[in-house]
Amino acid sequence: MGGFMNRMREAAKKGDMILLALCVIASLFGIVLIAGTTTNATVSENTSRYILIQSGCLIAGIFIYLLLTTFDIDILASQRAILFAFNTIFILMLLVWGVQGESGNRSWLHFPFLPFNIQPAEVVKLTYILILAKSMSLHQTRISSPRNVVPLTLQMIYIVVLIVGISSDTGVALIFIFIFIAMAFVGGVGWYWFAAAIAALGVSYPYLWKYAIRTDQKNRILALYDPTIDPEGLDEMWQTNQNLKALRNGGLTGQGLGKGSLTNVGALPARHTDSIFSATGEQLGMVGCILMLILLIAIVARVIYVATRTPDFTKRMICVGIASMFIFQILINIGVCVGLVPVIGLALPFFSYGGSSIITSFMAVGIVSGIRMRPSPDINAHYIRPY
Repeated sequence: MGGFMNRMREAAKKGDMILLALCVIASLFGIVLIAGTTTNATVSENTSRYILIQSGCLIAGIFIYLLLTTFDIDILASQRAILFAFNTIFILMLLVWGVQGESGNRSWLHFPFLPFNIQPAEVVKLTYILILAKSMSLHQTRISSPRNVVPLTLQMIYIVVLIVGISSDTGVALIFIFIFIAMAFVGGVGWYWFAAAIAALGVSYPYLWKYAIRTDQKNRILALYDPTIDPEGLDEMWQTNQNLKALRNGGLTGQGLGKGSLTNVGALPARHTDSIFSATGEQLGMVGCILMLILLIAIVARVIYVATRTPDFTKRMICVGIASMFIFQILINIGVCVGLVPVIGLALPFFSYGGSSIITSFMAVGIVSGIRMRPSPDINAHYIRPY
């Protein structure tokens, strides 16, 4: 027990406390917003339950952050075969214990002994980043050769197909594609591979549009540009219109926490999860939204800063993967709320309600803190880089 406490004290002393502080502030802000968006006597919701679960997950997240700060993530990243099997089994568990969420996707594991559901794809994002970073590191001098690019691409396709095939959650699957592209680009994969991928996508696009995309998904995309698809705004455009109305209602300073004219009467769908940005805009106005964005940008910037200060290729790629994961979720979540992106159910990191989301987010930044705490020596240098 004494050794464990010493490790925790070491983590608190040498870990990235700036990153932890930013994440805790964002999460506390999120809990306040969740309380404000779910407070309404006319809506049958247990506000205290949301707050208790989110607060409990925040405490657990801080503990996990400190624990991962003391852990050398390269030890886990080296176990690629085990991580690959874990990813497959964890997602396949949805076939037995999977339940549908508010989006209608079979993305959640439900166990009666837990007060919240678990979203396997949230955890698998991190293990996938570890697998990809280590695989790229082993072949970094020949990263653009077909013998390396093709297997990495097939790994990404495998996990995407597995998630979409079992849970039908296209939104989460897109995160893996974005992570792969960002890590491949930063990792040094030749530009001609990206050009070839764009060309292949252009050729296959008509077939993908015709056979791989459902009619409702097509309408959701086209409705943003073709007003004739949903002229009344009651179908594909309803959630988008409600998000925009909520943002307009808030103006500069908002209507007040817990007083949103749409948010607090249940007229804004997913107001405490996917639409937390719009709910913030209605209640706290542009000022609240800007504060939220500042915190998110600061978190991502801190992760990128650690990446730039890390000489080890594997650990640098892990930081890049985590930063790209956050960036994609932020862009898509806010893009949906402001009407630039079709409705895709993705949580806003640290702000949206969800135990799996907040714990995974703290796991991610905990890994980054651990990388900063013990940077590997640069093999080309004549010294060992200190903490």
